[in-house]
Amino acid sequence: MYTSRYDTVLDIYTSTNHLPGEDTERAPVWIMRQAGRYLPEFRKVREDHGFFEICQTPELATEITAQPIRRYSGLIDASIIFSDILVVPQAMGMEVLMNPGPQFPDPLNTPEDVQKLKTVVDVNKELGYVFEALTMTRKELKGEVPLIGSAVLLGHCSRGGTKTFQKCKTWIFKYPEESKELLGRIAEVCVDFLVGQVKAGAQLLQVFDSWAGELSSHDFQEFSFPTLHYISQHVRERLKANNLPIVPMTLFAKGANTSLSFLAQNSGYDVLGLDWCIDPAEARRIVGDKVALQGNMDPMLLYAGKPAIESAVKRMCEGFHTGKGGWIANLGHGITPGVDPDDVRWFFECVHKYSAKKQAL
Repeated sequence: MYTSRYDTVLDIYTSTNHLPGEDTERAPVWIMRQAGRYLPEFRKVREDHGFFEICQTPELATEITAQPIRRYSGLIDASIIFSDILVVPQAMGMEVLMNPGPQFPDPLNTPEDVQKLKTVVDVNKELGYVFEALTMTRKELKGEVPLIGSAVLLGHCSRGGTKTFQKCKTWIFKYPEESKELLGRIAEVCVDFLVGQVKAGAQLLQVFDSWAGELSSHDFQEFSFPTLHYISQHVRERLKANNLPIVPMTLFAKGANTSLSFLAQNSGYDVLGLDWCIDPAEARRIVGDKVALQGNMDPMLLYAGKPAIESAVKRMCEGFHTGKGGWIANLGHGITPGVDPDDVRWFFECVHKYSAKKQAL
């Protein structure tokens, strides 16, 4: 029985893997990057504040996180703390500039460059502003929706040549053992960071591997998967050891669709996020009811007008209703800056309509 919007997303998470949880009348929904560039209220704040200034100022990060919850109150079922994918490399000692997109002025070009990174990272010192923002946001939300924390698995080499990922992929193929060692160091920081987020008030966690689809199945399982599994395993161990809530965890390994079965069986995550390049019914067939799924409309459909959005949402809901297992409605990647907020509202309204159990699909 559906009880409240707050319960909806948590119920879907906790109803996976045979844990106790209630069924829901419709799919809970939120969108990646829902707090940010497409909202005029965000751009208003941005007029007077730099991007990293917002990330590092708890009051500003809280305001940005709460903006979509206010705008879409009654339609959206979760918030995700406003931060950036590059706060972990910053914490490890790398300089990051926005010019206008993210750049590493002094990247890791060879294994010797890893010596530039800090050997020990105190996340409370380096990323305490994120923890403060989480605690402040929990209070600001007043229980309307749960709050998601996150971390991103990201290569620390140059982001140059991103169309082919030449520099990053050259790094891992040329220096495989050094790459695994570096990923292990990143994983340790991510574990500390995620545990700290739960301690600060996060009720769910999402781990992003946005470049997973750039690797073959073999290379994904050799390089990315061990790190992702380490994070899920050690976050839970640390939460238990510190008497903290064992919160649900989502993995969004964008593009790793050929590894879905492997991830469902072995990753240790409660939910797997999907991009738009796999049919929801096929994804459900592959994973069975071992995990919940999250996704997966192409974000570019938000530019196509209300009829196209409605058609895509209806088709998405039909696919996810196939078979057993929980589903959280979302996009297949983050929302982009030029989207009309009214079309986002329409997306939410269509999810409410077509994912409802009483709706004839």
